[in-house]
Amino acid sequence: MCWIFGRHELINPVAESGAEQKVTVDCPQEGLARTHGSSSSPIVLDPGWASQPSGRQKQNGFSLIELLIVVAIILIIAAIAIPNLLRARIASNESSAVASVRTINTAMISYNSTYPTVGFAANLTRLAGTCTGTTIPTSATACLIDSQLASGTKSGYSFVAVGSGGPPDSTYYVYANPLSVNTTGVRSFCSVPDAVVRYTSTGTAMTTCAGTETPLE
Repeated sequence: MCWIFGRHELINPVAESGAEQKVTVDCPQEGLARTHGSSSSPIVLDPGWASQPSGRQKQNGFSLIELLIVVAIILIIAAIAIPNLLRARIASNESSAVASVRTINTAMISYNSTYPTVGFAANLTRLAGTCTGTTIPTSATACLIDSQLASGTKSGYSFVAVGSGGPPDSTYYVYANPLSVNTTGVRSFCSVPDAVVRYTSTGTAMTTCAGTETPLE
């Protein structure tokens, strides 16, 4: 029990060792009002004093204001990070689309060299195929591109390749459009037999490639 406001040395008569132990405590101003000697006198600690709840004891957990602050910080971070992630995804998809257009260009040139009586491949399906073991390439399945690209969709872009002018087909064009403009990609890409990758950024999907579009630097 506190006698006088201030720091005091207390004697605990019920210590586990059986001997008196001195304990120093701070007595709040609203402590026991009764006076017993000077403030420097030892005070006998009430055995039940330590277990009594204190009105000033700090509560565990977070307050509502603290939780709201944390939520607000998370929302601010998300608002900053999400657009950056979207731009990074678009840049990655566009790089993949350019690489795929170049792959199709290489496959078309190889196809035309291998099957000169056919010329360029009429579509992506003729450039695809799985050639292992006893299965050998043919003009119908040349095994020059992977099945994912041959399906016409890869990494957020759709792909179309068309050979024409024959037989044998003497020219071709290939184009790639984002599946969702401004989400999976911004620019459309295309190419013709000169193998130069070109692009447009009008937001309108390509349906052919004239060979006059802006070259990709």
